[in-house]
Amino acid sequence: MEISRSSTPEAPPQDLWSSILDSVSSSRSIPSKQIIVLGQPSSGKSALASALLQKSVPDEQKDDQRTDFAIGYDFADVRDEADEDTLARLSVYTVPSSNPSYTSLLSHFLPPRSSLLNTLVVIVLDWTRPWTFVEELETWLTWVETWSKGDGSRELEILREESRERLQTYLQHYTEPSADPLPATNSTLSNTILPLGPGTFTHNSAGIPIIVTCTKADLIDDGNDMVAGTSGMGSMVKGKGGEWEERTDGVMQVLRTICLKYGAALFYSTPLPANLQVLRQYALHLLFVPPAPSPAGASSTEVQAPVRNIFPFTHKPNTLDRDRIVVPAGWDSWGKIAVLRDGFDAKMWGEVWERDLDGEDGEPGAKKAYANLVPDQGSKPPPLPPFNNPTPEQAFLAKNYDENSKKSDRDPRGAFRNPQDFAGAAAGIVGPLGSSSFSLPNVERALSEMETGIGGTSTGLGDAASRRLAARPISTSASTGRPSALSALGTSSSPTGISAARSPVTPSVPGAPSPGAGGQTQHEVLQNFFQSLLLTKDRTNRSPSKPTNGAEEG
Repeated sequence: MEISRSSTPEAPPQDLWSSILDSVSSSRSIPSKQIIVLGQPSSGKSALASALLQKSVPDEQKDDQRTDFAIGYDFADVRDEADEDTLARLSVYTVPSSNPSYTSLLSHFLPPRSSLLNTLVVIVLDWTRPWTFVEELETWLTWVETWSKGDGSRELEILREESRERLQTYLQHYTEPSADPLPATNSTLSNTILPLGPGTFTHNSAGIPIIVTCTKADLIDDGNDMVAGTSGMGSMVKGKGGEWEERTDGVMQVLRTICLKYGAALFYSTPLPANLQVLRQYALHLLFVPPAPSPAGASSTEVQAPVRNIFPFTHKPNTLDRDRIVVPAGWDSWGKIAVLRDGFDAKMWGEVWERDLDGEDGEPGAKKAYANLVPDQGSKPPPLPPFNNPTPEQAFLAKNYDENSKKSDRDPRGAFRNPQDFAGAAAGIVGPLGSSSFSLPNVERALSEMETGIGGTSTGLGDAASRRLAARPISTSASTGRPSALSALGTSSSPTGISAARSPVTPSVPGAPSPGAGGQTQHEVLQNFFQSLLLTKDRTNRSPSKPTNGAEEG
Protein backbone atom coordinates (compact mmCIF):
# COMPACT_ATOMS: atom_id res chain seq x y z
CA MET A 1 0.00 0.00 0.00
CA GLU A 2 1.45 3.29 -1.02
CA ILE A 3 1.35 6.33 1.25
CA SER A 4 0.18 9.44 -0.50
CA ARG A 5 2.34 12.47 0.01
CA SER A 6 1.71 16.11 -0.69
CA SER A 7 3.61 17.55 -3.54
CA THR A 8 3.86 21.00 -1.82
CA PRO A 9 6.76 21.21 0.64
CA GLU A 10 5.98 22.47 4.13
CA ALA A 11 7.48 25.72 5.46
CA PRO A 12 10.41 25.34 7.81
CA PRO A 13 9.19 25.29 11.42
CA GLN A 14 11.79 27.83 12.65
CA ASP A 15 9.96 30.68 10.89
CA LEU A 16 6.74 29.79 12.65
CA TRP A 17 8.37 29.72 16.04
CA SER A 18 10.13 33.00 15.43
CA SER A 19 6.86 34.71 14.59
CA ILE A 20 5.24 33.31 17.74
CA LEU A 21 8.11 34.42 19.93
CA ASP A 22 8.11 37.90 18.40
CA SER A 23 4.38 38.30 18.97
CA VAL A 24 4.64 37.19 22.59
CA SER A 25 7.62 39.44 23.20
CA SER A 26 5.87 42.48 21.76
CA SER A 27 2.64 41.82 23.64
CA ARG A 28 4.35 41.29 26.99
CA SER A 29 7.03 43.98 26.79
CA ILE A 30 7.56 45.63 30.18
CA PRO A 31 8.00 49.42 30.20
CA SER A 32 10.79 50.99 32.22
CA LYS A 33 10.18 53.82 34.69
CA GLN A 34 12.87 55.84 36.46
CA ILE A 35 12.90 57.90 39.65
CA ILE A 36 15.77 60.32 40.38
CA VAL A 37 16.20 61.06 44.10
CA LEU A 38 18.06 64.33 44.68
CA GLY A 39 19.21 65.54 48.08
CA GLN A 40 22.11 66.52 50.26
CA PRO A 41 24.02 64.01 52.45
CA SER A 42 22.17 62.52 55.46
CA SER A 43 18.80 63.89 54.31
CA GLY A 44 16.98 60.52 54.22
CA LYS A 45 17.42 59.55 50.56
CA SER A 46 18.17 55.90 51.33
CA ALA A 47 14.96 55.44 53.33
CA LEU A 48 12.91 56.99 50.52
CA ALA A 49 14.58 54.85 47.85
CA SER A 50 13.91 51.69 49.84
CA ALA A 51 10.27 52.70 50.36
CA LEU A 52 9.77 53.42 46.67
CA LEU A 53 11.11 49.97 45.80
CA GLN A 54 9.36 48.31 48.76
CA LYS A 55 12.62 46.99 50.11
CA SER A 56 13.92 47.04 53.65
CA VAL A 57 16.76 49.39 54.48
CA PRO A 58 20.01 47.44 54.99
CA ASP A 59 21.65 47.79 58.38
CA GLU A 60 24.78 49.31 56.92
CA GLN A 61 22.70 52.07 55.31
CA LYS A 62 21.10 53.06 58.60
CA ASP A 63 24.36 54.46 59.84
CA ASP A 64 24.82 58.14 59.10
CA GLN A 65 28.55 57.59 58.57
CA ARG A 66 28.08 55.28 55.60
CA THR A 67 29.91 55.88 52.35
CA ASP A 68 27.74 56.97 49.42
CA PHE A 69 28.42 55.93 45.87
CA ALA A 70 28.81 58.48 43.10
CA ILE A 71 25.50 57.24 41.68
CA GLY A 72 23.29 54.90 43.69
CA TYR A 73 21.11 52.49 41.73
CA ASP A 74 18.50 49.86 42.54
CA PHE A 75 15.44 48.43 40.79
CA ALA A 76 12.30 46.41 41.42
CA ASP A 77 9.30 45.14 39.47
CA VAL A 78 5.98 46.96 39.81
CA ARG A 79 3.04 44.57 39.92
CA ASP A 80 -0.69 45.09 39.81
CA GLU A 81 -3.06 44.89 42.77
CA ALA A 82 -3.51 41.14 42.41
CA ASP A 83 0.27 40.71 42.26
CA GLU A 84 -0.01 38.65 39.10
CA ASP A 85 1.31 40.70 36.22
CA THR A 86 4.42 42.82 36.10
CA LEU A 87 3.43 46.27 34.89
CA ALA A 88 6.79 48.02 34.79
CA ARG A 89 10.41 47.88 35.83
CA LEU A 90 11.09 50.65 38.34
CA SER A 91 14.66 51.98 38.68
CA VAL A 92 15.75 54.44 41.37
CA TYR A 93 18.87 56.60 41.00
CA THR A 94 20.32 58.61 43.91
CA VAL A 95 23.14 61.13 44.10
CA PRO A 96 25.11 61.87 47.30
CA SER A 97 25.11 65.67 46.94
CA SER A 98 24.67 68.56 44.52
CA ASN A 99 28.33 68.56 43.54
CA PRO A 100 28.57 68.87 39.74
CA SER A 101 30.95 65.91 39.63
CA TYR A 102 28.04 63.70 40.79
CA THR A 103 25.09 65.28 39.01
CA SER A 104 26.91 65.30 35.66
CA LEU A 105 26.97 61.49 35.71
CA LEU A 106 23.20 61.24 35.49
CA SER A 107 23.21 62.46 31.90
CA HIS A 108 25.25 59.38 30.95
CA PHE A 109 23.01 56.88 32.75
CA LEU A 110 19.75 58.66 31.95
CA PRO A 111 19.98 60.57 28.67
CA PRO A 112 16.88 62.80 28.42
CA ARG A 113 16.20 61.76 24.82
CA SER A 114 15.38 58.19 25.86
CA SER A 115 14.11 58.65 29.42
CA LEU A 116 12.34 62.02 29.59
CA LEU A 117 8.77 60.69 29.26
CA ASN A 118 9.32 57.96 31.89
CA THR A 119 11.20 59.86 34.61
CA LEU A 120 10.06 61.30 37.94
CA VAL A 121 12.20 63.57 40.14
CA VAL A 122 12.02 63.50 43.95
CA ILE A 123 13.77 66.43 45.71
CA VAL A 124 14.55 65.61 49.35
CA LEU A 125 14.71 68.40 51.96
CA ASP A 126 15.78 67.75 55.53
CA TRP A 127 13.56 69.26 58.26
CA THR A 128 16.52 69.33 60.65
CA ARG A 129 17.99 72.06 58.43
CA PRO A 130 14.99 74.18 57.40
CA TRP A 131 17.09 77.28 56.68
CA THR A 132 18.50 75.51 53.60
CA PHE A 133 15.17 74.79 51.89
CA VAL A 134 15.13 77.68 49.40
CA GLU A 135 18.80 77.41 48.51
CA GLU A 136 18.57 73.67 47.86
CA LEU A 137 15.38 74.05 45.85
CA GLU A 138 17.07 76.61 43.59
CA THR A 139 20.02 74.27 43.09
CA TRP A 140 18.01 71.15 42.29
CA LEU A 141 15.31 72.79 40.17
CA THR A 142 17.94 74.56 38.10
CA TRP A 143 19.68 71.24 37.53
CA VAL A 144 16.42 69.57 36.44
CA GLU A 145 15.86 72.32 33.87
CA THR A 146 19.40 71.95 32.56
CA TRP A 147 19.19 68.16 32.39
CA SER A 148 15.90 68.22 30.47
CA LYS A 149 17.36 70.48 27.76
CA GLY A 150 20.06 67.92 26.96
CA ASP A 151 21.81 68.53 23.66
CA GLY A 152 19.00 70.72 22.31
CA SER A 153 18.23 68.46 19.37
CA ARG A 154 14.97 68.68 17.44
CA GLU A 155 13.90 65.25 18.56
CA LEU A 156 14.39 66.18 22.21
CA GLU A 157 12.39 69.39 21.77
CA ILE A 158 9.44 67.36 20.48
CA LEU A 159 9.64 65.11 23.53
CA ARG A 160 9.76 68.14 25.82
CA GLU A 161 6.63 69.59 24.25
CA GLU A 162 4.84 66.26 24.58
CA SER A 163 5.81 65.91 28.22
CA ARG A 164 4.73 69.47 29.05
CA GLU A 165 1.36 69.02 27.38
CA ARG A 166 0.80 65.82 29.32
CA LEU A 167 1.55 67.46 32.70
CA GLN A 168 -0.48 70.57 31.84
CA THR A 169 -3.46 68.44 30.90
CA TYR A 170 -3.15 66.55 34.14
CA LEU A 171 -3.08 69.79 36.16
CA GLN A 172 -6.07 71.23 34.33
CA HIS A 173 -8.19 68.09 34.74
CA TYR A 174 -7.22 67.39 38.34
CA THR A 175 -10.16 66.43 40.57
CA GLU A 176 -9.93 65.88 44.27
CA PRO A 177 -10.43 62.21 45.20
CA SER A 178 -13.83 61.44 46.66
CA ALA A 179 -15.46 58.43 48.23
CA ASP A 180 -18.51 58.84 46.00
CA PRO A 181 -18.55 56.70 42.87
CA LEU A 182 -17.87 58.35 39.52
CA PRO A 183 -21.00 59.54 37.71
CA ALA A 184 -22.23 57.29 34.97
CA THR A 185 -22.61 60.09 32.48
CA ASN A 186 -19.80 61.78 30.68
CA SER A 187 -20.97 65.23 31.61
CA THR A 188 -17.67 66.01 33.30
CA LEU A 189 -15.81 65.41 30.09
CA SER A 190 -15.70 68.55 28.07
CA ASN A 191 -13.54 69.90 25.34
CA THR A 192 -13.19 73.18 27.24
CA ILE A 193 -9.87 73.35 29.10
CA LEU A 194 -9.86 75.55 32.19
CA PRO A 195 -6.93 77.99 32.34
CA LEU A 196 -4.36 77.55 35.06
CA GLY A 197 -4.41 79.93 38.00
CA PRO A 198 -1.87 82.74 38.58
CA GLY A 199 1.59 81.52 39.48
CA THR A 200 0.80 77.95 38.36
CA PHE A 201 3.14 75.98 36.12
CA THR A 202 5.11 79.02 34.97
CA HIS A 203 8.38 77.05 35.01
CA ASN A 204 9.42 73.44 34.30
CA SER A 205 9.47 73.80 30.53
CA ALA A 206 9.94 70.05 30.01
CA GLY A 207 6.91 69.09 32.14
CA ILE A 208 8.85 66.62 34.34
CA PRO A 209 6.79 65.33 37.30
CA ILE A 210 8.42 66.60 40.52
CA ILE A 211 7.72 65.71 44.16
CA VAL A 212 9.30 67.89 46.87
CA THR A 213 9.60 65.70 49.97
CA CYS A 214 10.49 67.11 53.40
CA THR A 215 11.86 64.25 55.48
CA LYS A 216 12.07 63.91 59.28
CA ALA A 217 8.83 65.81 59.70
CA ASP A 218 8.19 63.97 62.97
CA LEU A 219 10.70 66.33 64.64
CA ILE A 220 8.46 69.34 64.00
CA ASP A 221 5.96 68.38 66.72
CA ASP A 222 8.66 67.26 69.14
CA GLY A 223 7.76 68.85 72.48
CA ASN A 224 11.07 68.12 74.20
CA ASP A 225 13.13 71.11 75.16
CA MET A 226 16.24 70.58 73.08
CA VAL A 227 19.43 72.53 73.12
CA ALA A 228 20.08 74.58 70.02
CA GLY A 229 22.02 72.51 67.52
CA THR A 230 21.22 69.11 69.08
CA SER A 231 18.71 68.14 66.42
CA GLY A 232 19.96 70.66 63.88
CA MET A 233 16.86 72.87 64.07
CA GLY A 234 17.91 74.99 67.03
CA SER A 235 15.14 77.09 68.55
CA MET A 236 12.53 75.89 66.03
CA VAL A 237 12.15 72.59 67.90
CA LYS A 238 11.07 73.65 71.36
CA GLY A 239 7.42 72.67 71.52
CA LYS A 240 4.32 74.42 70.36
CA GLY A 241 3.75 78.12 70.54
CA GLY A 242 2.75 81.20 68.60
CA GLU A 243 6.15 81.95 67.08
CA TRP A 244 6.83 78.27 66.44
CA GLU A 245 3.56 77.77 64.53
CA GLU A 246 4.02 80.99 62.60
CA ARG A 247 7.45 79.94 61.38
CA THR A 248 6.47 76.41 60.39
CA ASP A 249 3.37 77.68 58.59
CA GLY A 250 5.49 80.31 56.82
CA VAL A 251 7.94 77.63 55.66
CA MET A 252 5.06 75.55 54.29
CA GLN A 253 3.57 78.54 52.45
CA VAL A 254 6.93 79.34 50.81
CA LEU A 255 7.38 75.72 49.70
CA ARG A 256 3.86 75.49 48.30
CA THR A 257 4.34 78.73 46.35
CA ILE A 258 7.53 77.42 44.74
CA CYS A 259 6.00 74.01 43.99
CA LEU A 260 3.02 75.70 42.36
CA LYS A 261 5.30 77.46 39.87
CA TYR A 262 6.78 74.12 38.74
CA GLY A 263 3.61 72.04 38.84
CA ALA A 264 5.19 69.97 41.62
CA ALA A 265 3.68 68.19 44.62
CA LEU A 266 4.69 68.72 48.26
CA PHE A 267 4.93 65.90 50.82
CA TYR A 268 6.09 65.70 54.44
CA SER A 269 7.41 62.25 55.32
CA THR A 270 8.32 60.40 58.49
CA PRO A 271 9.99 57.01 59.03
CA LEU A 272 6.56 55.41 59.52
CA PRO A 273 5.82 52.82 56.77
CA ALA A 274 2.26 54.08 56.30
CA ASN A 275 3.52 57.58 55.52
CA LEU A 276 6.11 56.33 53.04
CA GLN A 277 3.53 54.10 51.38
CA VAL A 278 1.40 57.13 50.51
CA LEU A 279 4.42 58.71 48.86
CA ARG A 280 5.06 55.56 46.81
CA GLN A 281 1.48 55.42 45.60
CA TYR A 282 1.60 59.02 44.44
CA ALA A 283 4.95 58.47 42.69
CA LEU A 284 3.52 55.56 40.70
CA HIS A 285 0.43 57.63 39.98
CA LEU A 286 2.53 60.37 38.35
CA LEU A 287 4.71 57.90 36.46
CA PHE A 288 1.66 56.36 34.78
CA VAL A 289 -0.16 59.58 33.91
CA PRO A 290 -1.71 58.98 30.48
CA PRO A 291 -0.55 61.12 27.58
CA ALA A 292 -2.47 64.21 26.55
CA PRO A 293 -5.24 63.68 23.97
CA SER A 294 -4.28 64.37 20.42
CA PRO A 295 -5.50 67.63 18.83
CA ALA A 296 -7.41 65.67 16.13
CA GLY A 297 -9.47 63.85 18.71
CA ALA A 298 -10.14 67.02 20.65
CA SER A 299 -11.54 68.80 17.59
CA SER A 300 -13.96 66.01 16.77
CA THR A 301 -17.55 66.17 17.95
CA GLU A 302 -17.43 62.75 19.55
CA VAL A 303 -16.67 62.62 23.24
CA GLN A 304 -13.57 60.56 23.96
CA ALA A 305 -13.52 58.17 26.85
CA PRO A 306 -10.92 59.13 29.47
CA VAL A 307 -7.79 57.07 29.70
CA ARG A 308 -7.72 55.53 33.15
CA ASN A 309 -4.56 55.63 35.23
CA ILE A 310 -3.66 52.12 36.34
CA PHE A 311 -2.40 53.56 39.68
CA PRO A 312 -5.08 55.93 40.95
CA PHE A 313 -4.29 58.15 43.94
CA THR A 314 -7.18 58.16 46.43
CA HIS A 315 -5.68 60.15 49.34
CA LYS A 316 -7.10 63.58 49.95
CA PRO A 317 -4.88 66.64 50.33
CA ASN A 318 -3.77 67.40 53.90
CA THR A 319 -2.34 70.76 54.98
CA LEU A 320 -3.09 70.63 58.71
CA ASP A 321 -1.11 67.69 60.08
CA ARG A 322 2.50 68.84 59.90
CA ASP A 323 3.90 65.32 59.91
CA ARG A 324 1.60 64.12 57.10
CA ILE A 325 1.39 67.00 54.64
CA VAL A 326 0.03 65.97 51.22
CA VAL A 327 -0.34 68.64 48.53
CA PRO A 328 -0.86 66.94 45.13
CA ALA A 329 0.06 68.70 41.93
CA GLY A 330 -2.93 70.51 40.42
CA TRP A 331 -4.80 71.03 43.70
CA ASP A 332 -3.05 74.08 45.19
CA SER A 333 -3.49 77.77 44.34
CA TRP A 334 -2.55 81.19 45.71
CA GLY A 335 -5.88 81.48 47.45
CA LYS A 336 -5.46 78.18 49.32
CA ILE A 337 -1.93 79.14 50.32
CA ALA A 338 -3.06 82.47 51.79
CA VAL A 339 -5.78 80.78 53.87
CA LEU A 340 -3.20 78.88 55.93
CA ARG A 341 -1.76 82.03 57.55
CA ASP A 342 -2.80 85.66 57.09
CA GLY A 343 -0.26 88.16 55.88
CA PHE A 344 1.46 85.91 53.35
CA ASP A 345 1.98 87.42 49.89
CA ALA A 346 2.37 84.62 47.36
CA LYS A 347 2.86 87.05 44.49
CA MET A 348 5.77 88.74 46.26
CA TRP A 349 7.47 85.40 46.87
CA GLY A 350 7.06 84.51 43.23
CA GLU A 351 8.78 87.75 42.23
CA VAL A 352 11.74 87.34 44.58
CA TRP A 353 12.15 83.78 43.31
CA GLU A 354 12.44 85.14 39.78
CA ARG A 355 15.13 87.59 40.91
CA ASP A 356 17.30 84.79 42.26
CA LEU A 357 16.94 82.77 39.07
CA ASP A 358 17.72 85.78 36.88
CA GLY A 359 20.74 86.71 39.03
CA GLU A 360 19.60 90.26 39.79
CA ASP A 361 21.78 91.87 42.47
CA GLY A 362 19.92 95.14 42.90
CA GLU A 363 17.07 93.96 45.14
CA PRO A 364 16.94 91.10 47.66
CA GLY A 365 15.83 87.73 46.32
CA ALA A 366 14.18 84.67 47.78
CA LYS A 367 17.26 83.57 49.73
CA LYS A 368 17.51 86.82 51.68
CA ALA A 369 13.77 87.00 52.27
CA TYR A 370 13.73 83.40 53.50
CA ALA A 371 16.73 84.04 55.79
CA ASN A 372 14.67 86.69 57.59
CA LEU A 373 11.94 84.11 58.18
CA VAL A 374 14.22 81.23 59.18
CA PRO A 375 17.68 82.38 60.29
CA ASP A 376 20.61 80.09 59.79
CA GLN A 377 21.19 78.14 63.02
CA GLY A 378 23.56 75.52 61.69
CA SER A 379 26.89 74.81 63.28
CA LYS A 380 29.58 77.06 61.87
CA PRO A 381 33.10 75.79 61.28
CA PRO A 382 35.77 77.38 63.50
CA PRO A 383 37.39 80.45 61.96
CA LEU A 384 40.71 79.94 60.30
CA PRO A 385 43.81 81.40 61.98
CA PRO A 386 45.10 84.67 60.55
CA PHE A 387 47.27 84.25 57.53
CA ASN A 388 50.96 84.60 58.32
CA ASN A 389 52.47 86.51 55.44
CA PRO A 390 56.25 86.08 55.71
CA THR A 391 58.62 88.89 54.77
CA PRO A 392 60.43 88.25 51.48
CA GLU A 393 63.97 87.11 51.96
CA GLN A 394 65.58 90.00 50.08
CA ALA A 395 63.53 92.59 51.97
CA PHE A 396 64.52 91.04 55.30
CA LEU A 397 68.21 91.01 54.38
CA ALA A 398 68.10 94.58 53.05
CA LYS A 399 66.54 95.82 56.29
CA ASN A 400 69.18 94.18 58.47
CA TYR A 401 71.96 95.33 56.16
CA ASP A 402 70.87 98.93 56.50
CA GLU A 403 70.77 98.64 60.30
CA ASN A 404 74.20 97.03 60.54
CA SER A 405 75.79 99.47 58.11
CA LYS A 406 74.91 102.33 60.47
CA LYS A 407 76.78 100.68 63.39
CA SER A 408 80.51 100.44 62.85
CA ASP A 409 81.00 97.95 65.68
CA ARG A 410 78.62 95.46 63.99
CA ASP A 411 80.74 95.20 60.80
CA PRO A 412 83.94 93.11 61.28
CA ARG A 413 85.49 94.76 58.23
CA GLY A 414 85.56 98.15 59.95
CA ALA A 415 88.81 97.37 61.74
CA PHE A 416 90.66 97.28 58.43
CA ARG A 417 89.21 100.45 57.03
CA ASN A 418 90.98 102.94 59.42
CA PRO A 419 94.34 101.61 60.69
CA GLN A 420 95.05 104.88 62.58
CA ASP A 421 92.48 103.85 65.19
CA PHE A 422 94.72 100.96 66.19
CA ALA A 423 98.02 102.85 66.43
CA GLY A 424 98.34 102.08 70.13
CA ALA A 425 97.26 98.47 69.94
CA ALA A 426 99.41 95.63 71.11
CA ALA A 427 101.87 93.98 68.76
CA GLY A 428 99.97 90.68 68.74
CA ILE A 429 96.77 92.08 67.30
CA VAL A 430 95.67 90.64 63.99
CA GLY A 431 95.48 93.35 61.37
CA PRO A 432 97.52 96.43 60.45
CA LEU A 433 100.35 97.02 62.91
CA GLY A 434 100.79 100.33 64.57
CA SER A 435 104.04 102.33 64.63
CA SER A 436 104.86 101.26 68.15
CA SER A 437 105.24 97.65 67.12
CA PHE A 438 108.18 98.54 64.88
CA SER A 439 110.17 100.59 67.40
CA LEU A 440 113.80 99.55 67.44
CA PRO A 441 114.09 98.91 71.22
CA ASN A 442 111.26 96.47 71.10
CA VAL A 443 112.73 94.69 68.07
CA GLU A 444 116.18 94.43 69.70
CA ARG A 445 114.67 93.09 72.89
CA ALA A 446 112.73 90.44 70.97
CA LEU A 447 115.83 89.48 69.00
CA SER A 448 117.83 89.08 72.19
CA GLU A 449 115.21 86.83 73.80
CA MET A 450 114.91 84.65 70.73
CA GLU A 451 118.67 84.32 70.37
CA THR A 452 119.02 83.37 74.00
CA GLY A 453 116.39 80.66 73.65
CA ILE A 454 118.13 79.18 70.61
CA GLY A 455 121.73 79.20 71.73
CA GLY A 456 121.15 78.28 75.32
CA THR A 457 123.15 81.34 76.54
CA SER A 458 122.68 84.98 76.05
CA THR A 459 124.83 86.39 73.28
CA GLY A 460 124.54 89.89 74.52
CA LEU A 461 123.16 91.11 71.27
CA GLY A 462 122.56 94.80 71.69
CA ASP A 463 122.72 97.89 69.63
CA ALA A 464 126.37 97.38 68.74
CA ALA A 465 125.84 93.78 67.74
CA SER A 466 122.92 94.74 65.62
CA ARG A 467 124.98 97.33 63.87
CA ARG A 468 127.88 94.90 63.31
CA LEU A 469 125.55 92.26 61.89
CA ALA A 470 123.96 94.78 59.67
CA ALA A 471 127.32 96.16 58.49
CA ARG A 472 128.76 92.74 57.67
CA PRO A 473 128.58 92.10 53.95
CA ILE A 474 126.81 88.99 52.87
CA SER A 475 128.70 87.44 50.03
CA THR A 476 127.20 84.87 47.81
CA SER A 477 128.98 81.94 46.36
CA ALA A 478 128.88 81.99 42.64
CA SER A 479 128.62 78.24 42.31
CA THR A 480 125.99 77.50 44.93
CA GLY A 481 124.10 80.77 45.01
CA ARG A 482 124.33 80.77 48.85
CA PRO A 483 126.04 83.13 51.23
CA SER A 484 129.77 82.45 51.57
CA ALA A 485 129.49 82.08 55.32
CA LEU A 486 126.95 79.31 54.89
CA SER A 487 129.05 77.60 52.22
CA ALA A 488 132.09 77.58 54.47
CA LEU A 489 130.16 75.82 57.20
CA GLY A 490 129.18 73.05 54.84
CA THR A 491 125.54 73.10 55.79
CA SER A 492 124.21 72.36 52.35
CA SER A 493 121.37 70.29 53.70
CA SER A 494 120.16 72.87 56.21
CA PRO A 495 117.29 75.10 55.23
CA THR A 496 119.49 78.16 55.35
CA GLY A 497 119.98 78.55 51.66
CA ILE A 498 117.53 81.33 51.43
CA SER A 499 119.08 84.14 49.49
CA ALA A 500 118.49 87.69 50.31
CA ALA A 501 116.77 88.18 47.00
CA ARG A 502 114.02 85.71 48.02
CA SER A 503 113.36 87.21 51.43
CA PRO A 504 109.87 88.58 51.99
CA VAL A 505 109.38 92.22 51.38
CA THR A 506 107.71 94.11 54.15
CA PRO A 507 105.35 96.74 52.85
CA SER A 508 105.86 100.23 54.00
CA VAL A 509 103.55 101.26 56.75
CA PRO A 510 102.46 104.85 57.07
CA GLY A 511 103.78 106.37 60.23
CA ALA A 512 106.70 103.89 60.55
CA PRO A 513 109.95 105.27 62.01
CA SER A 514 112.75 106.38 59.77
CA PRO A 515 115.95 104.34 59.36
CA GLY A 516 118.08 104.05 62.45
CA ALA A 517 121.27 105.82 63.24
CA GLY A 518 123.36 103.31 61.31
CA GLY A 519 121.48 104.06 58.13
CA GLN A 520 119.65 100.70 58.19
CA THR A 521 115.97 100.34 57.69
CA GLN A 522 113.76 98.10 59.79
CA HIS A 523 113.61 95.60 56.94
CA GLU A 524 117.39 95.33 56.84
CA VAL A 525 117.61 94.90 60.61
CA LEU A 526 115.15 92.01 60.54
CA GLN A 527 116.94 90.40 57.60
CA ASN A 528 120.30 90.53 59.36
CA PHE A 529 118.72 89.15 62.51
CA PHE A 530 117.38 86.10 60.77
CA GLN A 531 120.72 85.51 59.01
CA SER A 532 122.51 85.57 62.35
CA LEU A 533 120.06 83.05 63.75
CA LEU A 534 120.86 80.69 60.92
CA LEU A 535 124.62 81.05 61.55
CA THR A 536 124.20 80.47 65.28
CA LYS A 537 122.08 77.40 64.72
CA ASP A 538 124.74 75.89 62.43
CA ARG A 539 127.44 76.40 65.05
CA THR A 540 125.48 74.78 67.87
CA ASN A 541 124.30 71.83 65.82
CA ARG A 542 127.77 70.81 64.63
CA SER A 543 128.90 67.95 66.88
CA PRO A 544 132.66 67.51 67.58
CA SER A 545 134.01 64.70 65.44
CA LYS A 546 137.38 63.34 64.70
CA PRO A 547 139.07 65.06 61.85
CA THR A 548 139.92 62.95 58.89
CA ASN A 549 143.03 62.95 56.83
CA GLY A 550 143.30 66.29 55.19
CA ALA A 551 141.04 68.01 57.66
CA GLU A 552 143.26 66.78 60.56
CA GLU A 553 146.32 67.92 58.95
CA GLY A 554 144.84 71.23 58.15
